[in-house]
Amino acid sequence: MKVFILVIIISLFIACSQKKEPAANPDMTGMKMDSAENDDQHSDEVKLNAQQIKLGNIQVDTIKDSRLEDKIVLTATLTTDQRKTVSINSRVMGRIEVLYFKNPGDYVNKGARLYDLYSEDLNNAKQEFLQAMEQKSTLNNPAIDFNSLIGGAKNKLLLWGMNEAQIDELVKTGKAAPRTTFYSNASGYITQFGVKEGDYIMEGGTVLQLADLSTIWAEAQVYASQLSQIDKEGSITVKIPSVHGMEIQGKIEFVNPELNPGTRINLIRVSIPNPGNIRPGMSAYVFIKNRQQNMLSLPINAVIRDGKSAIVWIQTGPGTFKNEMVSVGMENGDRIEIKSGLKPGDLVVISGAYLLSSEYKFRKGSNPMGGMKM
Repeated sequence: MKVFILVIIISLFIACSQKKEPAANPDMTGMKMDSAENDDQHSDEVKLNAQQIKLGNIQVDTIKDSRLEDKIVLTATLTTDQRKTVSINSRVMGRIEVLYFKNPGDYVNKGARLYDLYSEDLNNAKQEFLQAMEQKSTLNNPAIDFNSLIGGAKNKLLLWGMNEAQIDELVKTGKAAPRTTFYSNASGYITQFGVKEGDYIMEGGTVLQLADLSTIWAEAQVYASQLSQIDKEGSITVKIPSVHGMEIQGKIEFVNPELNPGTRINLIRVSIPNPGNIRPGMSAYVFIKNRQQNMLSLPINAVIRDGKSAIVWIQTGPGTFKNEMVSVGMENGDRIEIKSGLKPGDLVVISGAYLLSSEYKFRKGSNPMGGMKM
């Protein structure tokens, strides 16, 4: 019995001798040691002493207006300016006998022969016109208005695509050729054929399309998140690598208001003059340099973002810091625009913001970004 009591006494002595007081932690986690007595659990503020601020490398700066310039680079493809394209359509049904231009990219001058068409409807209209002319010369009947008959027959020929010179030749020869030649009413490069030789074409069918390439569009895709950063009046430069890195100043002509729901991408078009050696289909880069403007900005690391919201930490008093939700705008290098949530003169934490957020979570047991409202 005495031995048993002695063992218990020795065990208690060893246990007591091994128990030690916890040492103070000199690093940032030491900020937590007096959290209970320093912080109100319902406050949005975090209070630190001088040693904690030094250990956490907490630095503040006064936010103020600054000049921020933004530059965006987009990949693009050169396309025809759709405002300067012409569709050559057949005005009458028939069969394409001859195409005088056969290759996309060929240049067509206004007035050049485009194609020969065999059309029974057009040939019948020619015969009606010749018959009216013949009746006027052979039948001297004042009861018949031959001029109206001739005029109606002529208008039908003009409506179906014949020109005045062709009608004069028809009057001169008195014979209707089975084929009719049609001429271009515009100049441009052929971008597309609608038919080939031997094809039948309906009234209104497309024979070919012409494009005036004196100006070209550079079409670029832009993410929806970038749209707010694009300044339509900024400096626009289009670089074309395949033409010795040629750079041409351009202008944004169109921003598609419809967003592709699958890719979250929009389309913008930049119009550039064509010096003569660039063609649709070439790859390009679009450089958008926004105008400089006064705005509130901070170092990017001062803003904590989670994809849905953004906060910063401001100093409200000696050793006292409070989180504020902000709305951010464009970025330039290591700085970011603050659109709302702060005002000039606020003391903002520019170093140590993430440590303050971690300290807040530890002391309050909640995320400083959770449930905040602007």
